[in-house]
Amino acid sequence: MITFLELLANGISVGTVYALIALGFVIIFKATEVLNFAHASLLLVGGFIIAKLHASVGFWLALLIGIAGAALVGALIEFLVIRRANVASQSVLAIATIGIDIVLTTELTREIGADVLALGDPWRDQVLHLGAVSIAQTRVAALVVATALITAFLLAFKYTNWGIAMRATAEDSETAALMGVRRGRVSMGAWAIAGALAAVAALFLCVFPTPGLDRSTTFAAMKAFPAAILGGLDSTTGALVGGLVIGVTEALMSGYQNDMVFLGRGIGDVAPFLVMIVVLLIRPAGLFGTRELARV
Repeated sequence: MITFLELLANGISVGTVYALIALGFVIIFKATEVLNFAHASLLLVGGFIIAKLHASVGFWLALLIGIAGAALVGALIEFLVIRRANVASQSVLAIATIGIDIVLTTELTREIGADVLALGDPWRDQVLHLGAVSIAQTRVAALVVATALITAFLLAFKYTNWGIAMRATAEDSETAALMGVRRGRVSMGAWAIAGALAAVAALFLCVFPTPGLDRSTTFAAMKAFPAAILGGLDSTTGALVGGLVIGVTEALMSGYQNDMVFLGRGIGDVAPFLVMIVVLLIRPAGLFGTRELARV
């Protein structure tokens, strides 16, 4: 039971981090209807900036600069590529983001090389003991920070002018433009916010108990992609639920994989994608996604 509770607590905390990344996918999709495959590279940008600057300027300032840097890169991608691409199909833009991801990831992994970069976080390897259950303080911090950010975003999405403009754009972009909504501003803001959330997620994906930022960090980040698909690409609530489902599933399958050797080794890494496939077979739009209706 103690092992189960520890795995569950770790799964929930990691799930909230996945939810942050999935929220970035959803924000961009709702604003531009583009599936952003460059999101993992935005995460790598934020983490790389933090890792390079924390020793000289301190952790907290490095974190702020990393968040701002990832947000700036996201805004530049929207302004230089997405906005200026003269194509009618959103699938072409999605393919363009694959190219952007390859360019950014290749350059950053070349800079990282074979090193494992520490991010200089203040929690280090400290462990919190709750009775017989032990959990890393970084996991607790991830849960608190991610929950606060997701709550703040959901409130802003519902009550601020920017959130109303995004919802209007997602509902009917042409009508929203006729009503005075600046779609370019909404789109750039969505990419910037997605980049900022990715940088925060990079922090908690690269601290204890993981060794640090390395060339494989983007693969860990892509585990959030099933969370966005599972919850529904046009649902902010779905991003939260999908992240938690994927995080808990991965933690439990990884923790008990020695008892399930008949499924093969590394089942914890595959489990998120298996869950995504099963859900999509039942609900192609995801758990909370909008189902398209067709007249026949």
